[in-house]
Amino acid sequence: MDTRACACIRTVAGVSDHREREGREALTMSTTDGRRAKGERRRRALIEATLRVVERDGASGVTHRTVAREANLPTTATTYYFSGVDDMLTAALAVSMEEDCERLRRITARGGDLLDVRRALAEQMAGIVAAPGRGHLLAEFELCLLAARRLDLRESTEQWKEVLAAFARRFTTDPVRIRLFVGAYEGLLLRALLCDPAPTADEFDVLLRELLPCAGGPPAAG
Repeated sequence: MDTRACACIRTVAGVSDHREREGREALTMSTTDGRRAKGERRRRALIEATLRVVERDGASGVTHRTVAREANLPTTATTYYFSGVDDMLTAALAVSMEEDCERLRRITARGGDLLDVRRALAEQMAGIVAAPGRGHLLAEFELCLLAARRLDLRESTEQWKEVLAAFARRFTTDPVRIRLFVGAYEGLLLRALLCDPAPTADEFDVLLRELLPCAGGPPAAG
């Protein structure tokens, strides 16, 4: 076999080896990505299960066993993803607050008439306090009360306060009115949990109109 033929064979063999290595690497990456995605789904399922347990039984009802049962997963799954009950409660509060933040950010970012922006918030509030959403709200308040006793849980609640303030700044630059809105918003939702039937969007809109008046808006009924 001449030199040129040998070189050609070596080249073909090299290309084949390279492609085989690429195939193995791609398979490994695919397997790793699949495991990571499965892990993320399991962790999310456990967090959602934690929120349901808090909604039904309060924060004191959260244990590795109750959360695993709620998620239809083995207890070993909770101990794998969370070091303890506190870790599960922290994750549940963080996820819940981030979802709330994202919903309010979308309303805050709306263009157009401020009356429509304010009305959108009133409609969202009415949806939150209506069944079945009020159970989720109850769980959030339970976790927020827990954060009042524990500094390590407050990062999520502080972020939520800033998102509320950002909404208020669409209507006013008055720092006192902004603080008033941030505090009143939570109070309105908490009071709504004690009302039957729950307040409507129209009722929330009247109250928001007093908290965040805007030019061109009709005066609140006296």
